[in-house]
Amino acid sequence: WKWGNQGAAVEGTDGELGGQGNPGLGDTPELLARASLPIMPLWPLPLASSALTLLLGALTSLFLWYCYRLGSQDMQALGAGSRAGGVSGGPGGCSEAGRPSPGSTGDPGEGRRMEGLVSRRLRAYARRYSWAGMGRVRRATQGGPGPGGGLGALGIQRPGLLFLPDLPSAPFVPRDAQRHDVELLESSFPAILRDFGAVSWDFSGTTPLPRGWSPPLAPGCYQLLLYQSGRCQPSNCRRCPGAYRALRGLRSFMSANTFGNAGFSVLLPGARLESRCGPTNARVRCHLGLKIPPGCELVVGGEPQCWAEGHCLLVDDSFLHTVAHNGSPEDGPRVVFIVDLWHPNVAGAERQALDFVFAPDL
Repeated sequence: WKWGNQGAAVEGTDGELGGQGNPGLGDTPELLARASLPIMPLWPLPLASSALTLLLGALTSLFLWYCYRLGSQDMQALGAGSRAGGVSGGPGGCSEAGRPSPGSTGDPGEGRRMEGLVSRRLRAYARRYSWAGMGRVRRATQGGPGPGGGLGALGIQRPGLLFLPDLPSAPFVPRDAQRHDVELLESSFPAILRDFGAVSWDFSGTTPLPRGWSPPLAPGCYQLLLYQSGRCQPSNCRRCPGAYRALRGLRSFMSANTFGNAGFSVLLPGARLESRCGPTNARVRCHLGLKIPPGCELVVGGEPQCWAEGHCLLVDDSFLHTVAHNGSPEDGPRVVFIVDLWHPNVAGAERQALDFVFAPDL
């Protein structure tokens, strides 16, 4: 067999191939032998596998170190916030007026420090989770208390610490907004009333405070808290099993937030709590009337209301509000069970972020 016309031989690039460069049938075994030679890799396989394993291990170690540093920075920021003492003290106790919050002291420097602390906590939350759904919370931490950092609607809504924008504002919230929790508390009225009878005393002020009762916020104003600033009070909860059981069944109780309180509030005849504003509009205070004598009044945002025994009243305490017991000494004290619930228009993602930002200091 020959390639080309008239027996012209074609010479290969490497000289003669198969005798004068012409592949014939006799060259087939040699070609097959050459084609079957093994191809050696440029890098030995065991060595390449070991190098890849070392590289992956180094990247994993670097990632774990980065996560550790990030978590350490977050915990340092939270620790600095707890040492600053501004967050846990702001929401106050369970009474209708509450204690003055850091944002309402009138000290601009203190307000800026609080705003910086809250912003740092929110950034720590976003680094750990996400900024998704955090638009209102972010604006709230940057703008200071009140819409635009100023007074609220008509100057009567002035939360001392956190104003969450674009929430419906009304001094009293419809019962249907928290129907499940309202119905649960009202159905637990007999058990909660029995618990109050077990821890009650004469409220004369002439004897030392019984175990579990807090010092009076004002003359004639006493409280016993099952939850204070997001912390459970175990001894008081054990003494009030019916009330504690009701709290555990609530869906929107702020049980893990420094804005969250729950407990008994007692107002003696002649006592009065002057106009105050709560720390935030992100919560709604639920008042369950236990003992309501004549002459008791609650004014929120200029609108007067009164409690009813066995029924709940939902109040936005970021509005200016006043509480008074104008009855006679023979009427006895006014007693309500107060629970802080989330505002119904605060979304789930916002609640999670605010629970992180305003977590109870450990």
